[in-house]
Amino acid sequence: MSNYSIKAISNASNDAIIQLKELNISFGITEKTSETLPNPAELFLGSFAACILKNVERFSGLMQFGYKKAELLVNAVRLENPPRMDELTYELTIYTQDEKLNSTLLKKNIEKFGTIYNTVKQTCKISGNIIVHKNV
Repeated sequence: MSNYSIKAISNASNDAIIQLKELNISFGITEKTSETLPNPAELFLGSFAACILKNVERFSGLMQFGYKKAELLVNAVRLENPPRMDELTYELTIYTQDEKLNSTLLKKNIEKFGTIYNTVKQTCKISGNIIVHKNV
Protein backbone atom coordinates (compact mmCIF):
# COMPACT_ATOMS: atom_id res chain seq x y z
CA MET A 1 0.00 0.00 0.00
CA SER A 2 1.17 3.53 -0.79
CA ASN A 3 0.02 6.79 0.72
CA TYR A 4 0.08 10.18 -0.98
CA SER A 5 -0.32 13.69 0.32
CA ILE A 6 -0.45 17.12 -1.28
CA LYS A 7 -1.34 20.60 -0.10
CA ALA A 8 -3.49 23.09 -2.00
CA ILE A 9 -3.94 26.76 -1.14
CA SER A 10 -6.26 29.43 -2.49
CA ASN A 11 -6.80 33.06 -1.64
CA ALA A 12 -10.22 34.62 -2.11
CA SER A 13 -10.73 36.10 -5.59
CA ASN A 14 -7.31 34.86 -6.73
CA ASP A 15 -5.86 31.69 -8.10
CA ALA A 16 -4.66 28.63 -6.28
CA ILE A 17 -1.61 26.43 -6.06
CA ILE A 18 -1.00 22.78 -5.41
CA GLN A 19 2.20 22.04 -3.54
CA LEU A 20 3.69 18.77 -4.76
CA LYS A 21 7.09 17.87 -3.35
CA GLU A 22 9.40 20.67 -4.57
CA LEU A 23 6.94 22.04 -7.12
CA ASN A 24 4.08 24.52 -6.97
CA ILE A 25 1.48 24.19 -9.71
CA SER A 26 -0.76 27.21 -10.22
CA PHE A 27 -4.31 26.66 -11.36
CA GLY A 28 -7.25 28.86 -12.10
CA ILE A 29 -10.31 29.17 -9.92
CA THR A 30 -11.44 32.58 -11.16
CA GLU A 31 -12.80 33.85 -14.47
CA LYS A 32 -9.86 36.21 -14.99
CA THR A 33 -7.42 33.32 -15.53
CA SER A 34 -9.73 30.82 -17.19
CA GLU A 35 -7.81 31.20 -20.47
CA THR A 36 -4.28 31.19 -19.02
CA LEU A 37 -4.16 28.67 -16.16
CA PRO A 38 -5.38 25.07 -16.05
CA ASN A 39 -8.70 24.48 -14.34
CA PRO A 40 -9.44 21.51 -12.06
CA ALA A 41 -10.85 19.42 -14.94
CA GLU A 42 -7.68 19.97 -16.97
CA LEU A 43 -5.52 19.04 -13.98
CA PHE A 44 -7.59 15.85 -13.68
CA LEU A 45 -6.89 15.03 -17.33
CA GLY A 46 -3.24 15.86 -16.75
CA SER A 47 -3.10 13.32 -13.93
CA PHE A 48 -4.67 10.71 -16.21
CA ALA A 49 -2.12 11.52 -18.92
CA ALA A 50 0.77 11.39 -16.46
CA CYS A 51 -0.34 7.92 -15.39
CA ILE A 52 -0.30 6.64 -18.95
CA LEU A 53 3.07 8.20 -19.77
CA LYS A 54 4.60 6.88 -16.55
CA ASN A 55 3.48 3.41 -17.56
CA VAL A 56 4.92 3.77 -21.07
CA GLU A 57 8.27 4.42 -19.41
CA ARG A 58 7.79 1.63 -16.89
CA PHE A 59 6.77 -0.95 -19.46
CA SER A 60 9.49 0.06 -21.91
CA GLY A 61 11.88 -1.51 -19.40
CA LEU A 62 9.73 -4.52 -18.55
CA MET A 63 8.83 -5.24 -22.18
CA GLN A 64 12.34 -4.33 -23.35
CA PHE A 65 11.55 -1.82 -26.07
CA GLY A 66 13.11 1.55 -26.73
CA TYR A 67 11.34 4.73 -27.74
CA LYS A 68 12.38 8.27 -28.50
CA LYS A 69 9.20 10.08 -27.47
CA ALA A 70 5.61 9.46 -26.43
CA GLU A 71 2.80 11.96 -27.00
CA LEU A 72 -0.65 11.71 -25.54
CA LEU A 73 -3.85 13.51 -26.49
CA VAL A 74 -6.71 13.19 -24.00
CA ASN A 75 -10.26 14.40 -24.57
CA ALA A 76 -13.16 14.30 -22.14
CA VAL A 77 -16.90 14.75 -22.16
CA ARG A 78 -18.28 16.52 -19.10
CA LEU A 79 -21.92 16.08 -18.16
CA GLU A 80 -23.76 18.85 -16.35
CA ASN A 81 -26.18 17.14 -13.99
CA PRO A 82 -24.57 16.05 -11.80
CA PRO A 83 -21.32 17.59 -13.04
CA ARG A 84 -18.89 14.79 -13.84
CA MET A 85 -16.59 13.39 -16.46
CA ASP A 86 -18.52 10.81 -18.43
CA GLU A 87 -16.17 9.73 -21.17
CA LEU A 88 -12.42 9.94 -21.76
CA THR A 89 -10.67 9.16 -25.01
CA TYR A 90 -6.96 9.08 -25.59
CA GLU A 91 -4.55 8.69 -28.44
CA LEU A 92 -1.03 7.66 -27.48
CA THR A 93 1.63 8.09 -30.15
CA ILE A 94 4.95 6.38 -29.58
CA TYR A 95 7.95 7.31 -31.71
CA THR A 96 10.26 4.31 -32.03
CA GLN A 97 12.19 2.23 -34.48
CA ASP A 98 12.23 -0.73 -32.10
CA GLU A 99 10.50 -3.74 -33.65
CA LYS A 100 10.06 -5.29 -30.19
CA LEU A 101 7.28 -2.86 -29.24
CA ASN A 102 4.06 -4.83 -28.94
CA SER A 103 1.51 -2.01 -28.82
CA THR A 104 -1.40 -4.35 -28.06
CA LEU A 105 0.35 -5.72 -24.97
CA LEU A 106 1.46 -2.23 -23.94
CA LYS A 107 -2.14 -0.99 -24.11
CA LYS A 108 -3.32 -3.96 -22.07
CA ASN A 109 -0.64 -3.29 -19.42
CA ILE A 110 -1.45 0.43 -19.25
CA GLU A 111 -5.12 -0.38 -18.74
CA LYS A 112 -4.46 -3.09 -16.17
CA PHE A 113 -1.72 -1.51 -14.05
CA GLY A 114 -2.35 2.26 -14.20
CA THR A 115 -3.41 3.57 -10.78
CA ILE A 116 -5.16 6.69 -12.05
CA TYR A 117 -6.46 4.81 -15.10
CA ASN A 118 -8.10 2.18 -12.89
CA THR A 119 -9.52 4.80 -10.53
CA VAL A 120 -11.09 6.76 -13.38
CA LYS A 121 -12.52 3.71 -15.16
CA GLN A 122 -14.66 3.02 -12.09
CA THR A 123 -16.78 6.06 -12.92
CA CYS A 124 -16.49 6.80 -16.63
CA LYS A 125 -15.95 5.16 -19.97
CA ILE A 126 -12.38 5.18 -21.29
CA SER A 127 -11.35 4.35 -24.83
CA GLY A 128 -8.09 4.84 -26.57
CA ASN A 129 -5.56 3.65 -29.05
CA ILE A 130 -1.84 3.54 -29.58
CA ILE A 131 -0.18 4.73 -32.77
CA VAL A 132 3.40 3.68 -33.42
CA HIS A 133 5.51 6.05 -35.55
CA LYS A 134 8.50 4.29 -37.06
CA ASN A 135 9.89 7.39 -38.85
CA VAL A 136 12.02 8.73 -36.03
